Amino acid sequence: MSEANEKQFTFEDPAYRKTYWHTCSHVMAQAVKRLYPEVKLAIGPSIDEGFYYDLDSPVPFTPEMMEQIEAEMRKICKEKLKLERSEMPRHDAIKFMEEKGEPYKVELINDLPEDAVISFYKQGEFIDLCAGPHLDSTGRIKGNAIKLTACNAAYWRGDSNRQTLQRIYGIAFPKKEELDAYLERIEEAKRRDHRKLGKELGLFALMDEGPGFPFFLPKGMVLRNTLLDYWRQVHKKYGYVEISSPIILNQELWHRSGHWDHYKNNMYTTVIDGEDYAVKPMNCPGGMLVYKTEPHSYRDLPLRMAELGLVHRHELSGALHGLFRVRCFTQDDAHIFMTWDQMEAEIQNVVRLFDEVYSVFGLSYQIEVSTMPEDHIGEKETWDYATETLKKAIEHMGKEYVINEGDGAFYGPKLDFHLADSLGRTWQCGTIQLDMQMPERFDLEYVGEDGQKHRPVMIHRVVLGSIERFIGVIIEHFAGAFPTWLSPVQVKILTITQRADEYAKQVAATLEAQGFRVEVDLRNEKIGKKIREAQLEKDPFMLVVGDKEAESGQVAVRHRADGDLGVMSLEAFTAQLKELVDSRAAK
Repeated sequence: MSEANEKQFTFEDPAYRKTYWHTCSHVMAQAVKRLYPEVKLAIGPSIDEGFYYDLDSPVPFTPEMMEQIEAEMRKICKEKLKLERSEMPRHDAIKFMEEKGEPYKVELINDLPEDAVISFYKQGEFIDLCAGPHLDSTGRIKGNAIKLTACNAAYWRGDSNRQTLQRIYGIAFPKKEELDAYLERIEEAKRRDHRKLGKELGLFALMDEGPGFPFFLPKGMVLRNTLLDYWRQVHKKYGYVEISSPIILNQELWHRSGHWDHYKNNMYTTVIDGEDYAVKPMNCPGGMLVYKTEPHSYRDLPLRMAELGLVHRHELSGALHGLFRVRCFTQDDAHIFMTWDQMEAEIQNVVRLFDEVYSVFGLSYQIEVSTMPEDHIGEKETWDYATETLKKAIEHMGKEYVINEGDGAFYGPKLDFHLADSLGRTWQCGTIQLDMQMPERFDLEYVGEDGQKHRPVMIHRVVLGSIERFIGVIIEHFAGAFPTWLSPVQVKILTITQRADEYAKQVAATLEAQGFRVEVDLRNEKIGKKIREAQLEKDPFMLVVGDKEAESGQVAVRHRADGDLGVMSLEAFTAQLKELVDSRAAK
C-alpha cells in the first residue's frame, strides 16, 4: 500500500479530517434534537479545527446542557448508526422540511440553484439536509474523544439583521490522547493570550475611547521600536530604500488604483476643501506615486522601496480581537519595480529575506500559491504567466507549496507564508504579490537598454504584515518571555539591602552606557519577593547585589529560565550579554 493510501483514512489526510468533523456536527445535531426537540437546526459545517452547529433554541445552552449533549453524542457513537444518503426533488424536499418544522432548512433549499442536487443524510431517526460527504457510520467516531468547547451567539447567514442563533463548537479526534493534547494546547494558548500578557507586562492597552485603535505603553514602545530597528537593518542589507507616503489621499487616486471598487466599504472618508478624500487602507498607490516623482532607467531596476505605513480599515466591531484584528495598523510594505526578466530573481531575493527574518524569531513556514480570483483585473494570459513565474521561483529554491485556488489579490497572484509558532498554530504574515496591472493604471515607465519606454513589473510584499498583529503573534509565541535582544527590560538589578543601593545604581549606569535596557529595584522588600516579581515580569536577567557584591565589584546573576548562574564580574556578564544581543540569540 502506498504512503498516500495509508494516510487516506487518518487525520493526516485533510479531506478525511474534514469528513470526520462534518459527521461529528451531525452527531451533535442529532443529540440536540433528542434532548431538546423544540430546537430548530440551521447549518453545521466542519471548520479548520473541529466543527460547529448553528441552532435556534428558545433557551440559552448552559454548561450543564452542553455536558448532556456531549453524553448523548457518545451514546450515538456507540449505537454505530449507518449514514445513508438520499436525494429528493425540490418540491418534496421543501415539503419534507416544512413538515419537520425546520424553517432554516426550507430557506436553504429555496436558495439552491434550480439545477442543484438536493441530498440528505440519515442516521437512525435523524435526517439532515446536506451535500456530504460523511463517514459510513457513527461508530467510526470515538465518543470518549469528543469535546464541546464553546457556545456563542451567531447571526443567521452572518446577517446582523437576521435571527440571532446559538453556535455550539466542538472538537473530536480518533484517540483520546490526541484530544487531551489538544485541550492542553488550548489551555496553554489561553495562558499565552496576548491580550492578557500585554496587560500584565505593560505593553499595550485597548480602550473604550478607541475600539480597534491600540495604545502602546512605554515598554510596548521599546519592544516595537526594537523590532522596527531590526526591520530597517535587514532591509538595508537587502538593498531597500525607505519611503513614507501620506495617510490621507484624494478619492480619485483610489478610483485610479482600483481599490475604491474593491475596498470602499472598509475605507474611512473625509472632505477637504470641498474635495473627497480617503484615509489609506493600504500603501500601494502612494508607493507608485513616489516612483513617478522622477524618470527611471533600466539601470535603476530593480528598485526596492520599503515603507512602514500606518493604514486604517473599517472593521466591524464584532471582528476586533486584541492586536490580531484592529482598525489601524502599521503595514511593513515594500514595492519592488523591475523588468520582466528580473521577476524570478527578485521573488527569490524576497524569499531569502523572509528566511532570515523568520529564523530570528524561530518561526517556520509553509507556502501557498494563491491564484486568480473571480473578482480580478487584467487578462488571463498575464495572470497565467505571473502564476507560473511565482511557482518556478520557489521550485528552483527547492521549496514546496500548496495551491490556494482563487485567493489571489484582485491585481495579481501571490505567495502567502503561513508561520508556525511554538504551539504549532499557523499565522499568515508574509506575502509576495506579483502585479502587472497597477503599473498600467499609473502609467509607470522606465527607459530600456534600447532607449525606448517600457512598463515595469511590480512586487507588493510584506514580511511581518501588520506590525501590531506580528507583535501579538510573538507575545504568544514567546509567552511574553522575549529573547534578550528584544526584551523591553534586559536586566533587572535587585538589591538585598539598602546599603547596596549606590552600587546597584553604578552597575545600572555602566550597563546603560553600553546600550542595554536596565531597571533597578531598590524597594525595601525581601529579595525572594523581588526575584519572584521579576520572574513574573519575564525579564531575561536579574543581577542580585548586596554587601558582598558591592565590596567585590561583582554581581550574582540569575536567568529567568536557567536560574542561578553564579557570581561573576560585571565585565564578564556584560560580555555574555553583548554576545546574546548582537547575535539576536533565542535566549
